[in-house]
Amino acid sequence: MLTIAPDIEVLTRFGRALADPVRCRLLLALREAPAHPADLADRLGVSRTRLSNHLACLRDCGLVVAVPVGRRTRYELADERLGHALDDLRDAVVAVASDRACAEAAEKGCR
Repeated sequence: MLTIAPDIEVLTRFGRALADPVRCRLLLALREAPAHPADLADRLGVSRTRLSNHLACLRDCGLVVAVPVGRRTRYELADERLGHALDDLRDAVVAVASDRACAEAAEKGCR
């Protein structure tokens, strides 16, 4: 059981980051490779202003970092383990959802 305030704060920040679909898509895009904001905005189909706000949130949460590259800034996950955590979380949620769907189908007489 989590009782230490810093542990709870960390998970709360992660949850806040995942609470918005654009931020989820951003994290998944950055899991694949670092990218510049303009490229991310085009890839995700959002305005640069909106993307900037979401990147600021992810920076504040400590999940992404801005890396200066000449006159531009590139964004990347703050730690490569975050990419693994996203994969593990997605896999766990899909597995739980699949197990629940199978159990509900069996209860209802479905196959």
